[in-house]
Amino acid sequence: MPSSIRSFARPLLSRPAFAEWALYGALIALAALSAWGPHVAPNPHQHAFADQRTLWGIAHAMDVLTNLPFALMGLLGVRRLAQGGCSAPAGEKGVSAGRTTTTVMAAVFFSGLLLTAGTSSLYHWMPHDITLLWDRMGMLVAFTGLLGLAVEGRMGTRPAWVVALVLPLAGWLSLRAWGMAGQMLPWGVLQGGGMLLVAALAFAPVRPGCPPLSLVAVIGWYALAKLLELGDQAVFGWTGGGVSGHSLKHVAAALAAWPVIAALAPRPSGTPGAYWAQCVRAVPWHRPADAAAGTGRGTIAASADEGAQRGAAARRI
Repeated sequence: MPSSIRSFARPLLSRPAFAEWALYGALIALAALSAWGPHVAPNPHQHAFADQRTLWGIAHAMDVLTNLPFALMGLLGVRRLAQGGCSAPAGEKGVSAGRTTTTVMAAVFFSGLLLTAGTSSLYHWMPHDITLLWDRMGMLVAFTGLLGLAVEGRMGTRPAWVVALVLPLAGWLSLRAWGMAGQMLPWGVLQGGGMLLVAALAFAPVRPGCPPLSLVAVIGWYALAKLLELGDQAVFGWTGGGVSGHSLKHVAAALAAWPVIAALAPRPSGTPGAYWAQCVRAVPWHRPADAAAGTGRGTIAASADEGAQRGAAARRI
């Protein structure tokens, strides 16, 4: 068996740790709650958003146009992956299975953001139960990638793939129950339980060789998005009809992708993954210090230092 295949298969065939068994137990408990929990009916006013304005010929324009940040973050993420965002820093060893898993999960996440930009725009342009289900499908893809990244970075490769395979099936069943029986509980359990899992993983250290994804930052942006969603009408009133809470919710939810993009930014070996340092490195026009050191005045200064050292050595002789 080739060494690359062995290195990929080794973490998948290892004995599960206690934390991994706890994860599987939590998934089973959430599935049981979804299947046998009480019936939760949809909000009869779920399509009645605060901002109903038509601008530039676009119905519900602000709720439609504020989905553009999802597309922007998705494109920035795809660009980061194309630049080798999941490659290990020099001198840092990581198993190929982990790198492959990280790349796949990140690609799923950024693809989900692009899908969400389209499906959410469609829903807000034509609010209806059917288009709302399409909106949730885009969110499901993004959520699968995010949860896979979180589990891979804190627990390991195998549980990340288990989550990435189970979540789409659970999401499809949840949306089916919503569309056919008007039962919203499974989708609420999937979304809320998933974020509780992310919150629990935020207390665990990042595994060696994995991108230093700040789950605290992700949770913070997500929590802000939910608060803005709940305060849709209130924010619209506070801003004098300028912007609604739901429109701002789209922006905050899209910014929850920035910690992922920042974590994939190149970093020198041994550099700690401080969140704000990641954000600076992730800016598209940021020029790393080590790249600037080899050009212009940095080269002259280096040559002068080398000359001074040689002169000092000659005097000692």
